[in-house]
Amino acid sequence: MYDFDVLVLGSGPGGQKAAIAAAKLGKKAAVVERRDMIGGVCINTGTIPSKTLREAVLYLTGLNQREMYGQSYRVKHDITIADLSARTQHVVGREIDVIRNQLSRNRVTLLPGLGKFLDDHTIEVVDGTEQLHKVTADKIVIATGTRPSRPDTVDFDDKTIIDSDGIQHLEHIPQSMIVIGAGVIGIEYASMFAALGTKVTVVERRDRMLEFCDLEVVEALKYQLRDLSVTFRFGETVASVERYARGAIAVLASGKKIPAETVMYSAGRQGMTEGLDLEKAGIAADNRGRISVDEHFRTPVQHIYAVGDVIGFPALAATSMEQGRLAAYHACGEPVRAMSDIQPIGIYTIPEISYIGRTEDELTSASIPFEVGISRYRELARGQIIGDSYGMLKLLVSSEDRSLLGVHVFGTGATELVHIGQAVMGCGGTVDYLVDAVFNYPTLAESYKVAALDAMNKIRQVTWLAE
Repeated sequence: MYDFDVLVLGSGPGGQKAAIAAAKLGKKAAVVERRDMIGGVCINTGTIPSKTLREAVLYLTGLNQREMYGQSYRVKHDITIADLSARTQHVVGREIDVIRNQLSRNRVTLLPGLGKFLDDHTIEVVDGTEQLHKVTADKIVIATGTRPSRPDTVDFDDKTIIDSDGIQHLEHIPQSMIVIGAGVIGIEYASMFAALGTKVTVVERRDRMLEFCDLEVVEALKYQLRDLSVTFRFGETVASVERYARGAIAVLASGKKIPAETVMYSAGRQGMTEGLDLEKAGIAADNRGRISVDEHFRTPVQHIYAVGDVIGFPALAATSMEQGRLAAYHACGEPVRAMSDIQPIGIYTIPEISYIGRTEDELTSASIPFEVGISRYRELARGQIIGDSYGMLKLLVSSEDRSLLGVHVFGTGATELVHIGQAVMGCGGTVDYLVDAVFNYPTLAESYKVAALDAMNKIRQVTWLAE
């Protein structure tokens, strides 16, 4: 007889949803989590703090209002770290309360401490008082998340040389910053600090950033970031970082030296599996701490599952939640549909990027004929009202059956707008639905109709000429 039917290691998005889904199915469920990390990395150091910081930056700098009120417009001229962290701490505290309440009302037992395997059904939980106790479970879900990767050659001090977690511990807004790595996290923070007036230099060893995104959208983002005085160094690698009393100097492999008050490394993330003693359960992680799973999120040990960032791509809070739910359903023998192959991607830069489906490059490489429909915010009444003259929405439409192949949005509300396209694609709809639909006016959602008409007019022109 086991202590629990389902035991979850980690209370982040994947762990929460797995435990609650199991409880909803009438199973006895528990979550193991450190006392100071309820909600996991997502709530405490990752998604929620960074997106709240972004919202505080946008509000206090008045950045989105400068189209109407001039480039000098600001809500607060002397913005401090305290101004930013006050909002962040408020939101994080509220989210932790929500999670505690959700776990409590679903009768999910919270076991405070760090868990590790003793065998494939037994977990040892060590709490902050160094007391330990053992619990057993029929099914176990690993949802321990990730932490920022720290190259061994870099002397991190969490003041001058930091990773993304160190952003929360800055004592003041730096006058200059080097961001090493132009991935999602690096570019998000680069845009936030640039909006605050920090002189930001982004160093990236590849020739472009966000390679998985639409090229036109990425170029639009680069233009906006350069307008915020961001400098890009593509095709460059950092050979070393020298720390001094008043800052640091990044020495590039090409010989260039870049001075800055703060250096932030964004070198990917490492799965938090090193303390789990996975080998005692018969499981192994790769050199990035990631665990391999099958289509049901089962590890090679059939009653142990893994979800969220710890299993690798796409490593998003949204997909982690769904993975947790599906894993719990499968573990409890509940019929469930597989996760859709089409997942939205949201990047919270300033301005936002969001997309779903395929890019122009992918479709061209696959020799799939398509037409492009474009809508620009500056041509929408709502775009003029909110002062967004740079935003755009792009539809990729099949030339053969008019199905939607991809939706790419750049600008205000991109991460919200993309879901209209997701609904149409998920239901097997075509661009005809968007052409015929009536959208509220004035809204940014109207951009779907404008882009759909643009695509249809191009398709119609080809048909007309061929007749």
